[in-house]
Amino acid sequence: MTQEHYFTEEPTSRPSVREVRLLFNGRILTFKTGAGVFASEGLDPGTELLVENMVLEGDERVLDLGCGWGPIGIAAGLQLPRGSVVMVDVNRRALAFARQNVREAGLQNVDIRAGGLYAPVAEDSFDVIATNPPYHAGRELLLRLLDEAPQHLSKRGRLLMVGKGSQGIRYYQQHLEAGWGSVEVLGRRGGFRVLEARQPSRSP
Repeated sequence: MTQEHYFTEEPTSRPSVREVRLLFNGRILTFKTGAGVFASEGLDPGTELLVENMVLEGDERVLDLGCGWGPIGIAAGLQLPRGSVVMVDVNRRALAFARQNVREAGLQNVDIRAGGLYAPVAEDSFDVIATNPPYHAGRELLLRLLDEAPQHLSKRGRLLMVGKGSQGIRYYQQHLEAGWGSVEVLGRRGGFRVLEARQPSRSP
């Protein structure tokens, strides 16, 4: 029997529900999460650090890749009343929580789609891709996530990614530095670091 992970499409564990209260932009919001999804106990420290360092403005379009129960995408939606957010995850239970949490937050600028990696946004382009990726899914999938990101970014688009040393974040940082125009560490805490990779320059 293979172990069930949070990136399983249809979790079979009992769908116990937990409420999490978080402060976003001066608002206390109540979120639903539960068994069979990533961070089922509440906001994980990596996602928290990414949200703290995620600065958005204007009418930017954001992709929350591997959204789980929705904290990154909802934080983006709250920052961007004139912008828009697409949240994607392969885990359908996580998406059900995300839809409920988006409704509870009162957001009208968020679209939620089911599917793996970039399949649900194949023809779309974004100003920002933000992700706390599924490291347990393996290095091959993570490298695909990084290498395919430029195809879904606008000319000046950027990728925001969080991870920690034990997850190989330094390896992925070096991989980005080898192929992207610019990579910066936006924040560090508790072994985690948030990377911002700027869109590689394109030929005219």
